[in-house]
Amino acid sequence: MTVTEALGAASPTTQAIALLIIVLLEAAALHLGYGLLEDALAPSVFERLQRS
Repeated sequence: MTVTEALGAASPTTQAIALLIIVLLEAAALHLGYGLLEDALAPSVFERLQRS
């Protein structure tokens, strides 16, 4: 279901704001996820690179 389907009766402005909020939340989740992944994997990657 898309934002426009979920907010079918809402005004275009409300739909646009909802879409922007969703995009910002997705960006924050990806940023956090990649940050945690980097913290978990970076030490072993750097260690392997130094051994090469």
